[in-house]
Amino acid sequence: MLKCLRAYYNLQPMLSNYLKLALRQMRNQKLYTLINVLGLAIGMAACIIILLFVQKELSYDEFHDHSDRIYRVSRQWFNEDGETSLHLGHCAPPFAPLLKNDFPGPVEEAIRLLRGFNSLLIVGDKQIEEPNFFFAEDGFFQVFSYDLLGGDPQKVLAEPNALVLTETAAKRYFGSEDPIGKTLSYQNQVDLKVTGLMKDVPDNSHIHFDMLCSFQTVEDFFGRENLMNNWGSNNYATYLLLKEDYEYKDLEEQLPGFLNSHLEAYGEISPSMYNKLNLWPLTSIHLYSHLDSEIQSNGDIAYVYIFSAIALLILVIACINFVNLSTARATRRAKEVGLRKVIGANRGILFRQFMTESFFLAFLAMALSILLVEFFLPYLNTHIFEDTSLAMHYGRNGFILLLLGGLTLVVGILAGSYPALYLSRFQPIETLKNSAQPGSHKSWLRSGLVVFQFAISIMLIIGVGVIQQQLNYVRTKPLGFDKENVLSLPISDEIYQQFDRLKGRLLQEPGITDVTLSSRVPSDRLLDSQGGSAEVDGEMKPLNTRVADIHVGHDYLNTYGVKFVAGRNFDKNLASDSAQAFILNEAAVKAIGWDSPEAAIDKRLTYGGRNGRVIGITEDFHFENLRQSIAPIVFMITQGRANEISIRLHAGAKEEVLSFLENEWTYLRPGYPFTYNFIADSFNEQYGEDERLAKLVRYFSILAIIIAALGLLGLASFMTEQRFREIGIRKVLGATATQILLLLTSRFTYLVLFAIPIGALLAYLLVDYWLDSFAYSTNIRMGPFIIAGAGALLLAWITVIVQTYRAAFTDPVKAIKEE
Repeated sequence: MLKCLRAYYNLQPMLSNYLKLALRQMRNQKLYTLINVLGLAIGMAACIIILLFVQKELSYDEFHDHSDRIYRVSRQWFNEDGETSLHLGHCAPPFAPLLKNDFPGPVEEAIRLLRGFNSLLIVGDKQIEEPNFFFAEDGFFQVFSYDLLGGDPQKVLAEPNALVLTETAAKRYFGSEDPIGKTLSYQNQVDLKVTGLMKDVPDNSHIHFDMLCSFQTVEDFFGRENLMNNWGSNNYATYLLLKEDYEYKDLEEQLPGFLNSHLEAYGEISPSMYNKLNLWPLTSIHLYSHLDSEIQSNGDIAYVYIFSAIALLILVIACINFVNLSTARATRRAKEVGLRKVIGANRGILFRQFMTESFFLAFLAMALSILLVEFFLPYLNTHIFEDTSLAMHYGRNGFILLLLGGLTLVVGILAGSYPALYLSRFQPIETLKNSAQPGSHKSWLRSGLVVFQFAISIMLIIGVGVIQQQLNYVRTKPLGFDKENVLSLPISDEIYQQFDRLKGRLLQEPGITDVTLSSRVPSDRLLDSQGGSAEVDGEMKPLNTRVADIHVGHDYLNTYGVKFVAGRNFDKNLASDSAQAFILNEAAVKAIGWDSPEAAIDKRLTYGGRNGRVIGITEDFHFENLRQSIAPIVFMITQGRANEISIRLHAGAKEEVLSFLENEWTYLRPGYPFTYNFIADSFNEQYGEDERLAKLVRYFSILAIIIAALGLLGLASFMTEQRFREIGIRKVLGATATQILLLLTSRFTYLVLFAIPIGALLAYLLVDYWLDSFAYSTNIRMGPFIIAGAGALLLAWITVIVQTYRAAFTDPVKAIKEE
């Protein structure tokens, strides 16, 4: 202990001396200190912001006490070729209770969740349609660790018509009153009693809800026996809580036998050949699960990797900038090093001195970066990270404290170690005699660092350009139907029953040209149907391919301007069309195996429980977004299966029609809010994650360019100082200022020209990989490559000219004397 104390007190004067020297150095070179600190601060701030986002993405669902033991069950279908035709994140209602019953060893608890669509809640004069209303089984709070503020977690969902509210939902209906024991009317049909109050669902949960109603309410409505025999309604999110230390893969291996034992009893032959149940670890759902049905949109691990790489590159560029500036100013400190060595300082002392300066600058940069982060986070939360609210939370987030301290340490070491080693190795005699130009033999390293900086900056600029090209492409590419000026509205059973009368009333509005209904509208995700057969070569053969079904009104295809390549549209005057007619797209014709659209007309088809014939073939059109290939689709006249009304407007009648529709909807669906979606907007919204990527790359490419320019400034400063006397001699011999500027910029021109192909190659590989995620993508054009290269070259010229201007126009006699 005494030894440690003695060492500490001996170290104090040394550290104090190092800090004084660091402050003196900073005071003497204010401009370069400012550039160093600002460059590091920008890099650190960018790194902190991105890593905050990455931490949020990686932390999804980890707050649950049993997160390592919770698994979601998904259901997957295969065709005869073994290819996945459909993979749902939901299951049929019998699976959860049967899994718990058949596997009592590994399965501790099994629960189901069902979203309540169009859920109207009424309290007094408040009538609100709740989009985040779910039915949950009574074991919900034993599986998940959401914070209950009131009510017994074992009992809050145990009774029929029991309701748990989040704090926000409770305030929405009851203000500051205690909601426990109060009632709300559901759909004006049943009273729900509030039995529990919980904190709002954390942002980093893959399930977001405002209300949980007991699952017994669903069982009472449909009948428990009916639910246990319903294998086709795969709308139930199913979760298992496994016993501690049980390997979930062992259970997964037993699920094919489980499927066979239960589904064969319902007439399916070898169900496990075409069906599969998968177990998803809870904490992997948000980043890895992109199935055909999800409770809500998930993130993507690919974007986590991309954002992390950008953060690392920005930080490395900032550290390179620091190294360049430090070594560029080495000639100014060579004599200082020589004198200190003459009076007894060894290399270790000098190394510690320069590392102290580096850590001190890193600390100042960190302080400035925190201010930058706090200043820009609100803007970034609004414009980039739109689905989340990033915040530092210094006292509650140990990761932040570790990140801030770790970044300061890493930047101090990365940025300071090479300059410290480099400066401390100068030989005193050579530096005092001025016979050596310190660092001239290392110019290749500094040049290489500048090439690296500009290559990364060029790569990011090209990335921005190509991403923007692709986004413009998906927004403007003809989809094969007219998506403009069409809006969709959700409907209820009551509206469906009186649709013909409603359609007549709507068509009386001058701004409305077409009205139809359907089970899905363009921009919705298509789901495959199973079963069916088609006439091929005169025989009825099973459909062993992905086919999506859409139940429509007679005017559906006309409303959307879909063109026919063979046959005809549905005819309301032909009764057989409503029950025995099918219209397919060209993709379905190819998938089934018919030779041509014309050959498919009048072929027999059994599908969706109907027997009929094909009456028409449409052109292929993009029903889904351009990430998806055009799917085979079969259209049939709806017989009760319709979720939305589609209305086409005149181009200039938007405001008048919306006002008219709102009045109509208030009459038709009293208490329900007027909600609508324009089809064109729905398509564009599906590229939100790509828009976020474009914005992020755009902002941080600007930062990379700024920091790279600072690095170039350092190298230009170093070169100018080394050649100051040469410049004076050249001017004495007759060289003009323009010739001097060309001489000084030529080397940097070569560096940037060398960086351009490197950055272009890296960018091409990355954007080509990204474009592969789209089934339809733009060609990679040369525009972004040319703009990035020319912009980098122009920036380099401006930066170097600004730095070398003084040397080019300085009096040559003064330059020679100064040397």
